[in-house]
Amino acid sequence: MTFPRIDLRSDTVTQPDDGMRAAMAAAEVGDDVLDHDPTMRELEERAADLLGMAAALWVPSGTMGNLIALMHHLERGDRYLAPRAAHVLEAELGSGAWLAGGMPQPLDWSAGPGRIAPEDLRVHLGGDGPYYTLRTRLLCLENTHNFAGGAVTPPDEHAKLVALAADAGVRVHLDGARIWNAAVALGVPPAALTVGVDTVQVCLSKGLGAPVGSLVCGSAEFVAEARRLRKMLGGGVRQGGVLAAAGLLALDRVPELAADHANAARLADGLAALGWQVAKPETNIVIAAVPDTRHALATLDRLGVAAVAVPGGVRFVTHRDVTTADIDEALARIRADSTRTG
Repeated sequence: MTFPRIDLRSDTVTQPDDGMRAAMAAAEVGDDVLDHDPTMRELEERAADLLGMAAALWVPSGTMGNLIALMHHLERGDRYLAPRAAHVLEAELGSGAWLAGGMPQPLDWSAGPGRIAPEDLRVHLGGDGPYYTLRTRLLCLENTHNFAGGAVTPPDEHAKLVALAADAGVRVHLDGARIWNAAVALGVPPAALTVGVDTVQVCLSKGLGAPVGSLVCGSAEFVAEARRLRKMLGGGVRQGGVLAAAGLLALDRVPELAADHANAARLADGLAALGWQVAKPETNIVIAAVPDTRHALATLDRLGVAAVAVPGGVRFVTHRDVTTADIDEALARIRADSTRTG
């Protein structure tokens, strides 16, 4: 039997709806490299304001946004710290070392999934040693933490980490690809989660429905340099307003992420009731521990439920293109199959 596919691989699989496509078609555009496209400028100014930052720059991807920040903050041989399994460590092809010249140092999740305890950070910040030792110059945080199951760092914990870094003369970059999810889960404005950081990257194509695009934000001086780095990396666009129009509409949809969080909780509860080992989701990512990841994914694929492998298990991500009815249907298929094969 062939099932209609329910795609829970990532919130990046969302497609622009008719309203977003219409906004893209009607966008006012200009050459962004030469004249700064007017719709792109509007998006950047709005995003900077939402995030409590001085300025912002549109980039094609979150990976490029993170890389631009690392290239700005690091010199060759500088060390940067990040929570274990952070995106900048595990999912960006080593570009922090390759192109930014930094030496990555993962830190354990001593304060909970995806979160660093202040006392452990203090140890790793340390001070400069002899000239031949590594200099710690940057702390990279991630909120929400993808591979920790969309784990959220609350403002008070964030503030302690940022304060420790500042006291040690260490800059802070926040990978906020899903900061919108964190803000909705906590019931706070996004700017409450960027306090004290030097730079932040946020994504428009994860859950918000934009087809492409992220923003990297910081001081006006940083963004001026980031524009040069973006061009260096091949990320300049011409009539970028077509894409920025999608981003502007995406920002209107941040409150709608609450529905994805509710669906993730529904999925997790349903899987747990079927005997799966599932961590309670904080946002829209569900991690299930399974004894045989390959077998689990093959079974899900046969049932028309798409997921991805993560270390030690399977990841499901809810998003705006998956309804509550889809979640119930996925659970019904898994339940029927376990009854048949059990």
